[in-house]
Amino acid sequence: MTLELPVARGPARYALAALAILLVATSPPREAGAQLVRSGSGIGTPGATAARDLFRLDLGGGLVAGANGSFGGLRREINWDGTPANFSAPNNLPVDFFNVNSPRGVVFSTPGGGFQVSGANTDAGVGQPAAADFGNLNPSYSATFEPFSSQRLFTALTSTITDVRFFVPGTNTAALTRGFGSIFSDVDLANTTSIQFFDALDNSMGTFFAPNVVGATAPSFSFLGVSFATPVVSRVRITSGNHILDNVTNDQNGNTVDLVVMDDFLYAEPFTTVPEPATFGLLAAGLAAVGLVARYRSRG
Repeated sequence: MTLELPVARGPARYALAALAILLVATSPPREAGAQLVRSGSGIGTPGATAARDLFRLDLGGGLVAGANGSFGGLRREINWDGTPANFSAPNNLPVDFFNVNSPRGVVFSTPGGGFQVSGANTDAGVGQPAAADFGNLNPSYSATFEPFSSQRLFTALTSTITDVRFFVPGTNTAALTRGFGSIFSDVDLANTTSIQFFDALDNSMGTFFAPNVVGATAPSFSFLGVSFATPVVSRVRITSGNHILDNVTNDQNGNTVDLVVMDDFLYAEPFTTVPEPATFGLLAAGLAAVGLVARYRSRG
């Protein structure tokens, strides 16, 4: 049996046209699940910088952080360098610092013992200035790691895992972003450092690995960033290397240990999943169109 809709004439014709526009405007784009991966690495900063700059353009806002993009609804960046001394090594960073103290819409968690931002030579609190680049955790780390943007780095403690969950900045309202990327310092081994992406239902959308630099004898950096066509990411899980930082483990022990820390985070503006006002307007227009069609048919 074939169901045929009556041909609309007069006012109903325009109402149906309005309804069709609504359905097209509010339907998810076919490419919503598409992803674009940017990655680069090398000794020194050029390889990671080139990939990072492409990712910046993917997220929008130009190449310069700050007013050019970070807080204009296009992207945000965290480079750790403005972290105050009282939340820097040897002190821990509050997990919600970048949603409360400096509201940028992210809250961290880890199965380990918290997070630390490395010391700067301007810190002047108890136990400060701490040895650079997590030398306070192990003296060898000051020579192992190097900041991509001076002076501070970021790491989870007693774990290689960092979870980043997104919120409407400065609120407890869960949000979605359409892309996230990170700079990593000293990725030596392949398939040890990764970013896993999760959707609004906390289902995995895939794990992507940061490129490594083989046999680096000088500071090396890697960048990995993944963007999507629409805001679909509720959380990312970063795995940094294959061993925790501690006071006995040095990098590349027997060429099987890869210690990795993080620098700059870049991500698209977190948005709530509630439709924007324009979508509500389209919905209202569509409902009105349905009403007109029903009224016309009843008169017929």
